[in-house]
Amino acid sequence: MGNVKLTWLGHSCFALEKDDYRIVFDPYLDGSAPGYAPLRETADLVLCSHEHNDHGGKEHGAGVVELTKNAAEKECPWEISEIHSFHDGNQGRDRGENTIRVLDDGEFRIAHMGDLGCDLTEEQKEKLRFLDVMLVPIGGYFTMEPEDVKKLVEELQPTVVIPMHYRFGKYGYPAIAEADRYMKLCSDVIEYDGPTLELPEDGSPQTAMLRYLGSGIDVSRED
Repeated sequence: MGNVKLTWLGHSCFALEKDDYRIVFDPYLDGSAPGYAPLRETADLVLCSHEHNDHGGKEHGAGVVELTKNAAEKECPWEISEIHSFHDGNQGRDRGENTIRVLDDGEFRIAHMGDLGCDLTEEQKEKLRFLDVMLVPIGGYFTMEPEDVKKLVEELQPTVVIPMHYRFGKYGYPAIAEADRYMKLCSDVIEYDGPTLELPEDGSPQTAMLRYLGSGIDVSRED
């Protein structure tokens, strides 16, 4: 198995790389995610949890993510399954639907939770138990509140939790919470110097706080 690399590109956007295959999750359109630098990425596959401007860059074009020339010919190393959920606790009537994606390469199981805003059914939870990595929104307001996210994490028991969709400094929507509201609930926080986590890790449970670098400039969450 080749090494797997996850890179935080800002907001809820991540790049997942294995061997020569690259997936980008939830790219945001220019100006749609406050403070974050415009995205100019390449990928073999783009996956969006929903079509809001700050997650659905694939649907709107605008050069945010360009597919590689031979993307259609390349074999994806991941088996990808979808779990349909909601962006709110009102069956999608407030903010619409949300798609959770679970990727499995036979060694690692990774889930991008999108803008999860609702409780999950027991059947859905069964599909998400004991993940190797869970990418989860922690800012609340538009998504599940931080305290509810922590309860879900404790129930599902992923090995690595990577927070996303939170506010720090000038980055992120003013209405959503800063990372500290979630982090104070956790006893396993590891702060990384950069935006990338490589698997395999040592297997110890952790909440991995990746550092947003923007357009090559180191950005501290304390700014």
